[in-house]
Amino acid sequence: MSNAKGDRRERELVNELDAIGFAVMRAPASGSATERELPDVLAGDGEAFYAIEAKSSAGDPIYLTGEEIEALIYFAQNFGARPRVAARFDREAWYFFHPADLYATDSANRRVKKETALEDGETMDDLVAHGPTTDDEPAPDVLDVFQAVADGTLEPEEGAAMVDD
Repeated sequence: MSNAKGDRRERELVNELDAIGFAVMRAPASGSATERELPDVLAGDGEAFYAIEAKSSAGDPIYLTGEEIEALIYFAQNFGARPRVAARFDREAWYFFHPADLYATDSANRRVKKETALEDGETMDDLVAHGPTTDDEPAPDVLDVFQAVADGTLEPEEGAAMVDD
């Protein structure tokens, strides 16, 4: 997405999360503005905490690189938050996905189609309903972790930590 549209969508997401009771902030140095890999948005309500990579599209589908997914998961684990990808298609609401629930392409990237978002995505209300951030996150698919290590998008030590949890 273009920088201006992406910034506008991220601010929109921040405002919507704020309106439902989350303390929320945009990471001003996310994306290409820094060498540190930061999520676009951090949100918490005192019980649940999320590290969110936000993507929007006028068309279909939305793609994320393997590196974006790896960075999101790494940050979320170290921060104690749940990783989420927020997807918004024009004239639709925001929908949220755990990175492991996204379709993996042959090139180790991830994809969200509009119909998948509408049918399977979590809503804002679902984020609130999840309650405390604990070890209730779904275990990553072991085959996806192995593939990410084999592709070089995940370090072996990080992959081992993900499947040991």
